[in-house]
Amino acid sequence: MSLLGKIVSKILHPFGGGSAEAAPSDTSNPTSTATTGSTGSGGAAAPSGGSAQGGEKVDVEQVLNDMAAKNPQQLNWRTSIVDLMKLLDLDSSLTARKQLADELHYTGDKDDSATMNVWLHKQVIKKLEENGGKVPADLKD
Repeated sequence: MSLLGKIVSKILHPFGGGSAEAAPSDTSNPTSTATTGSTGSGGAAAPSGGSAQGGEKVDVEQVLNDMAAKNPQQLNWRTSIVDLMKLLDLDSSLTARKQLADELHYTGDKDDSATMNVWLHKQVIKKLEENGGKVPADLKD
């Protein structure tokens, strides 16, 4: 599963419901169609922009705030891609973030991690919204 798929799945489908791959909105990427082409249940992957649960959007802020309340670390998921990934119990290393940047087609300098991290956070929030998440206005561009 792609790193983006893991992020979206952990937030929008925390109990295993829905597509684990969280259909990326850019289907022109050959690797994204290869990984999302089958859900393993015989059906197609959830369409981009589709809701996570029968017409209701998942409240991303509530899900992440609930996770943060249970986490012993003080993590600022609202502005930090590293903290967001830590909150989701995912690898937040520079290597993992560069992998995520590749998945999201980042064209900037991956050695400028500060700029890349800001871009990654914005893109992940955007993808959450595109895949059925209700995102707070202050997190949108």
